Amino acid sequence: MPEEPKAEKDWRYKKIGRIKEFDRIRDTKSFNVVYRKADKTWHTPWFVLFYKKSTDRKVGFVASKKVGNAVKRNRAKRLLRAHFISQTDQLKTGEYILVAKPPLPAATYTEVSQSFADVLRKCKVLIN
Repeated sequence: MPEEPKAEKDWRYKKIGRIKEFDRIRDTKSFNVVYRKADKTWHTPWFVLFYKKSTDRKVGFVASKKVGNAVKRNRAKRLLRAHFISQTDQLKTGEYILVAKPPLPAATYTEVSQSFADVLRKCKVLIN
């Protein structure tokens, strides 16, 4: 009996809904560089956006224990990631950090979506 190819056999390896164009910011040193040298910082009721101009395309998502337990923190990061994915083709190159605030897990998708679009427009990080 012939075996199925790896991609068809195990669906988990497909890159659906992932951020393909951006690398992740993983280490503390890289986060601190963006925090300290950010060109733009914008606050909303649900999250804070840090943006640093760069030739790299990197992104990091942060949800501290102030947001809630692990379930709430993961939901907050998923919401931020979903909004970021929807805008990746319109964003300028640079390093982005999105920090969740405590009200984010209780917010609806449409509330955060509108706020996210406004922040990107006001920060002028969208490609015209």
